[in-house]
Amino acid sequence: MQKIILIIAFLVVPLFLLLLFTYLPAFNMIRYSFYRWDGTSPEMTWFGWKNYEILFRNPQYLTVMANALYYLAASFLQLFLALVIAFILSFKFRGSNFFKGVFFFPYLLNGVAVALMFLFFFEPKGTLNTILRFLGADSAITLWLIKPKVNNILLASISIWRYIGFNIVIFIASIQSISPEIYEAAEVDGANRSQILWRIVFPNIKMIVALNLILAVKGAISVFEVPFLITGGDWGTSTFVIKALNITFGANPQYGLGSAFAVVLLVMILVISGLQKLLIREE
Repeated sequence: MQKIILIIAFLVVPLFLLLLFTYLPAFNMIRYSFYRWDGTSPEMTWFGWKNYEILFRNPQYLTVMANALYYLAASFLQLFLALVIAFILSFKFRGSNFFKGVFFFPYLLNGVAVALMFLFFFEPKGTLNTILRFLGADSAITLWLIKPKVNNILLASISIWRYIGFNIVIFIASIQSISPEIYEAAEVDGANRSQILWRIVFPNIKMIVALNLILAVKGAISVFEVPFLITGGDWGTSTFVIKALNITFGANPQYGLGSAFAVVLLVMILVISGLQKLLIREE
């Protein structure tokens, strides 16, 4: 009896905090999405599904959804490169530990520091244009951050550079957990490195890849820090979170529409996570 009371006592507080700070705000977010409200007025006007209609009919908001595709594509490229690099670094060779540190170091940097560093890099008189000018490629010099499509590709590339080290470390740990006897048997049968990677390594760490894919896609859809600090969402670089914040806390606050944005983001993450579990599951 005392053991049961102790277990319940330890569970009550975490469950209460989970309900108070996670499920209750999520419920209110869904409820607000059906109202027109400025966040301060004591009265909320019932708006029904109109917030969602505005969200999916306004080209401005549809562009924000399209921008998420840049980061989504970058997340797939990031995982592919991370898996290949991790496979290479999992073999012992001179300098392998150095390269592991080099790839992992960007993940340790603060997001603000990363944003400021690349902001200076892409400025009109920044590092990139200075290098192009030094190489005599004056015709390639441009205002990188205000060029549509190009700026989104550049911002998505920053995400790859920043987070690929984390995936590499996770994949290396997973690859090294595979029995060396399997590698030896494959080499005896004449398998090359590419065949070992895709026929042996990948199937054995499939669930780790799936987990990293879920985390990468979630991060791609909810990206905020770097584009907000570099461009502020201007010049067609606004993301889901940036646009939701501008709508909710901008000059003309619209809590209902902002909540609808958040609900759509939540549904997208849940749907993608569910599809990944169906496509990449253990036999």
